[in-house]
Amino acid sequence: MADDRSKRDFRDRDRVSADEDYEVEYFASKAGITPQQVRELIAKHGNNRDKLEREAQALRGRA
Repeated sequence: MADDRSKRDFRDRDRVSADEDYEVEYFASKAGITPQQVRELIAKHGNNRDKLEREAQALRGRA
């Protein structure tokens, strides 16, 4: 089920949903990595935004 963007409830702001393309694409552009890399990070480390930001930064550092 898609998120209803008209209901602004910020309970899940600390998560990135791999099922929502717009969330993956936004995180990818913000982090400077590809959407596929975002999905791989979510699969490996979970969907906690803070953890994903650290892992994306480390991934950029290795490239």
